[in-house]
Amino acid sequence: MEPGPLPEITVFTCIYCGYTAVDMAGVTGIQYPANIKVVKLPCTGKLDLLYILKAFEQGADGVMVVACQKGTCHHVEGNLRAEKRVQRAKELLAKIGLGSERLEMFFVTGSQGSAFAAAVEEMTRRVQEKGANPLKATCRATTRSTPDGSP
Repeated sequence: MEPGPLPEITVFTCIYCGYTAVDMAGVTGIQYPANIKVVKLPCTGKLDLLYILKAFEQGADGVMVVACQKGTCHHVEGNLRAEKRVQRAKELLAKIGLGSERLEMFFVTGSQGSAFAAAVEEMTRRVQEKGANPLKATCRATTRSTPDGSP
């Protein structure tokens, strides 16, 4: 990876395969960039389009959705619903000029800690090439001020 600050990446995972893969990577000592914030969901099918857009609005440079492999979702088709929402979010990101490359969905099993680590590395590289989220400066400026105007 290139030198410089690592991009901030929000990772939405289901509590089954997605989060288990995150946990497996940690337990087995598989190294991956420490630039991620993991958000656990009961199922990626519960991932609302608004959550994805809010992550970018709050300064994430990239967003990953890590779900069960197709055909293995514990909630039958939750991962397929999430996939449709991710596709819609990518269309919106492209339309507003942030770029659809900042968002990706990955399908893993719980035992694939190395696949999770590889996905984080891939997203980190991709987002570094894209650059920082242009909303980040605006986001940070608005969150630093208080109602009385003091920093």
